[in-house]
Order: sequence, then structure tokens, then C-alpha cells
Amino acid sequence: MSDFAQFNLLAPIQTALAEAGYFLPTPIQEQAIPRLMSGADLLGIAQTGTGKTAAFALPILDRLGRHRERNSHTTRHKPLARTTRVLILAPTRELASQIDASFAKYGRHLRISRAVVYGGVGQYSQVRAMERGVDILVATPGRLIDLIQQRHIVLDTLEVLVLDEADRMLDMGFIHDIRRIIALLPEKRQTLLFSATMPKEIALLAEGLLRDPARVEVTPPASTVDRVKQKVLFVDKSNKRHLLHAILSQEEVRRALVFTRTKHGADKVTRDLEIGNIRAAAIHGNKSQGAREKALSDFRAGHVRVLVATDIAARGIDVAEITHVINYDLPNEPESYVHRIGRTARANTDGNAISFCDADERPYLRDIERLTRQEVAVDLEHSYHSESAANALGVAVRKPSNGGRGQPSQSPRQGRPVASSTRRPQAATARFSRGRGSVAQ
Repeated sequence: MSDFAQFNLLAPIQTALAEAGYFLPTPIQEQAIPRLMSGADLLGIAQTGTGKTAAFALPILDRLGRHRERNSHTTRHKPLARTTRVLILAPTRELASQIDASFAKYGRHLRISRAVVYGGVGQYSQVRAMERGVDILVATPGRLIDLIQQRHIVLDTLEVLVLDEADRMLDMGFIHDIRRIIALLPEKRQTLLFSATMPKEIALLAEGLLRDPARVEVTPPASTVDRVKQKVLFVDKSNKRHLLHAILSQEEVRRALVFTRTKHGADKVTRDLEIGNIRAAAIHGNKSQGAREKALSDFRAGHVRVLVATDIAARGIDVAEITHVINYDLPNEPESYVHRIGRTARANTDGNAISFCDADERPYLRDIERLTRQEVAVDLEHSYHSESAANALGVAVRKPSNGGRGQPSQSPRQGRPVASSTRRPQAATARFSRGRGSVAQ
């Protein structure tokens, strides 16, 4: 793999990359950047953690920087009032903020103006930011439409459109808003669409939106992160809280992201952890933007060791050194499982994904294994193992009779060894090993 110099990006961008410690492009960057710098539309099939933000941010910054150089002696380098040259649509406030931060990092030596707009906060500062126009606008669809309707934003001079995490925007019900926004754009533009999966409606959107696009697919849609060691623990619903405490008591669980299916569930788990003297914070759609940002900031800084989140709120979270993702509740959409476990094993580190499964969740586990085309290893060596949950679909998964000692036992469900524990069986702990493989950033 070559370094970033191969792309002939503007010197200020290369300087910013070097200062950030980025020297080698990821596969999606290596494939996408040359195509985007040539002006082509692009369809990118990529999950979070593959480096896709830089894949579109670097060529966009290069384009804007060269435009400014060519027109520095005129006023053409300045955007018009209330307009933007580049629009990036993102499904959540957290992802929009992270994309904006990436542009700030890579474009720190360029005189490029930016704004980010999203709901959940007052619009005054966002309106003020758009008064003179900006080069780059990152937005969530709902707030963007609000500001367009109030005539604070005009899109008729747009040059580049990026739809990031299009499948999640579909899941969140933004597809009609996106179509309304697209109808306001000039026909002559460069368009980029990124999605981790390609459901039918997104495929149809891409077909109507992109012109002769380059296609970049760095990870098959149904694959999982190679560096993540995955395990499922069968447990009764009433014992999930006890099992979570047991897992979090282990030294190797240094920073954990815990997923629940509901907002109420996230708050309940967080309160229970705090009662047990485990510092935790919750992040979900009912939290104010300020509360969400504080929870994420405290988690990044290590002030809290556990972040409890719902799927939508966690979309776009990119925190280094998450050692464990714990699915307290299995997702009812199998694609969400892939997104969840991708939050660990970042930056060439190993990671662990631990899933709790009660009797009612066995169908969800079956759907996940069907999507990923692999069975999740069963961990039977924990004190809260539930026979009823394990056998809910009539597939026998029996706890070893050796009490966790001696030779590994065979799991009838998988026909392969299940690691035995050297701990005493009465201890409220479970065994987890470090994963192997790789994931691009």
C-alpha cells in the first residue's frame, strides 16, 4: 500500500494528515480518492471504521482548496450568502458532529468555512453560521429542511452532495426528507452515497441519484469485523443485570459499550450500574444534545468506563480503545449487530463482542447468524447459564458436565470445542479471550 503522497493532495492537507499521524490510506481511501478527485460520482459500500469519512473528506477539501487558489484574486472563491458548496447529510447529530470534526482536522491549514446543523438544539447559532454562506455544510435531514423552509439555507449552487450511512437514514424514516432535499439541488453536481448495506430502496435511490458512478466495496455487507472475538451467553432475562456486573468486574473490560433495544432499558441499565458503583452514562434519543455530548465526552476521556446506548444514538460513535461491546439486548434487526460490534477493534486493536441471549431472543440470534453466515461461539462457562434460553428453538446447547475443568467440552450446537474455565464454577464470572484479525480505520 502506498502513502497519501500518491494522490497529489494539496500540501496543506498532507501536512494535516502527517500531524494527525495518518500516513497510509485504508482500502476504501485508496480506491475512492482518485475516482473522486477525477470528478466521478461514487457508490461506496462500507461500514463505519473503514476510513470512509476521510475517503470523501480529503478529495472534497482538495477540490475546495484548489478552487480558492485559482480564484484568490476575485470574489469567486467566496460562497454566496446562505449557500454551501458541499452538503453532507448524516443520520444523527453525533455522526454529523464527527464528520465536521474530521473536516476541521484535515482542513486545518486551509481557509475553508464550515457549519454543522442538527436538531435538538436552538437554531440561532446555526442560522448565524449560514448568513455569509459556507464551503462545507454537514446536516441532519430534519433540521436542514426546517432551515430551508425558513429561507436560511439555499442549495441551488451546490457542487457536491454526500449521503453518509444511507441505510441508517432509511431505517430512521428520513428517505422522504432526502428526496425533498435532492429535488432542490442543481442537476450538475458530484454525488457520493455511502451505505453499509444495500436494501432495495437505497439501491433504487442510488440508481436515480448517481450518474455512471464508480463503485467501491471494501467489505461484504453481511460480513463481521475480523478482529472481534464474538461470544453469546444464554441467560434468563432476570439474570442479565447480574451477568453484566460479573463481566464488568473483570480487569480486561477496560472500556465497554453496552447496547439496549430501548431508551427506557438504557436508563434502567445505567441506574443499576451506578448503584453497583460502576461509573456509567446513557446516550439515546430522549437525551438533550448537551447531555449526549457530555456522556460521549466523558466516555472518551475515561471519566466513565461504560456507555449504555441504543442503536440510533450510537450510530457514528467512534471512540478508540473500546475493549468490549456488550449486547445486553440482542437487536431485532440483524444488520444492527454488525454495526454494534464494529465499535470495538478499532485502530488495529483486538476487541470482544459479548451477546446476552434470553429465550425470547433466540430468533434474533438465528437471524444474525443467517446474515453473517457464521455461528456465534457459545460461552457456557458462566454462572448464569440458562438451559431454557439455550434450548428455546429446540437446538440443544448443554452446559459441560466437567464443572469447567479439564478438557474442553463439545457444544452439540456447533460441534466444536468450547473453552473451559479454570475458575471455580461458583464465581460470578465468565471467560473471554482476545480476538484476532484486522479492521481498517
